[in-house]
Amino acid sequence: MSELQISLLGIGVAVVLIIYIYNWLQQRQHRRKFGAAFKHRHEDILYRPAEIMPTDELLVEKMEQVVPIDILPKESQPGYTIDAVCVLLDEKTDYIAMISPKSPVGTDALKLLWQQRFDFGKNVHVCGLSAANGEWEKVIADSPLAYTSFKLALQLVNRSGAVSEVKLMDFRELARMIAAQLHTSVVLPDVAKTAAHAVALDEFCASVDQMIGLNILPSDKHILTGNDVARVAEQYDLCLQADGAFHLLDTHGHTLFSLCNEDNTPFQHHTLDQLQVDGLTLLLDVPRVEQPSLGFDQMVILARQLASELHATIVDANHVALSEDSITLIRERIAAVEAEMRASDITAGSAQARRLFS
Repeated sequence: MSELQISLLGIGVAVVLIIYIYNWLQQRQHRRKFGAAFKHRHEDILYRPAEIMPTDELLVEKMEQVVPIDILPKESQPGYTIDAVCVLLDEKTDYIAMISPKSPVGTDALKLLWQQRFDFGKNVHVCGLSAANGEWEKVIADSPLAYTSFKLALQLVNRSGAVSEVKLMDFRELARMIAAQLHTSVVLPDVAKTAAHAVALDEFCASVDQMIGLNILPSDKHILTGNDVARVAEQYDLCLQADGAFHLLDTHGHTLFSLCNEDNTPFQHHTLDQLQVDGLTLLLDVPRVEQPSLGFDQMVILARQLASELHATIVDANHVALSEDSITLIRERIAAVEAEMRASDITAGSAQARRLFS
């Protein structure tokens, strides 16, 4: 590189530095002059949150009563539809907190609930009254919609038992905190009464929670493999599912009954040819099946077909051949459970029953 080129390069670098220093000085002067004006945050008018008023504890009403039904939209109103999940929410099966903000709000208003929804040991559902169409619908955390009212619901019972009074109190306090943040009222059921009702509901559910099994035992001379079971299962439209059992589905896509290994060893596609099966069990989950008496009749027919195909016998839990009288007694027991559930307004196989017996 010649001396001329070196000189020109040096001049260029010097000019760039001079310009950089000049711009820096100008920015510094502008910050000193106008900086105070930007110390206070200004809201974006297009994304302004709901107006926050000074906290007033009187706005959070500690009303120990169930939400009056007549203040809610009715399904019978012309053109009124409601999300399927929201239909199921009821004070008989859920602890429901009703929050009605003064103006429509988004799902960010329920941030505390999204953070704690898995802390209560039971399912939590949120339904919102849409500001756009005036209909109740299931609310999810990332929904972009605005709502004029919320129902926060904690399920009272499932197969693990009843919700505890402590968890109910925690849920109630969470609802109150959310209402306080929104500076609005909240309507809450009485915790002690709800806890007592949950225990009673759990006792009822336990009394009708019947799982009926028909065992299929191959003869001593017949060795049964996983491939044999898969072949006949497919023949009768049973599909292998993730739980390791073959399921027959009803018209709604729900399990009518399932076929599993008697010793609970799961069936898996990649091990069917290696699996030796000593016995099979057809299972009917009575509370979760529509018209379980008829479902049992279908299961008996299938059990006989499978027994014929697999050179096996239908037996009871003690591996004693199942007689026609025994099958009749089982069916009568199922019919009694079905009637008892219907009398208690929990129809076997309904969406509500599947919630409670999950």
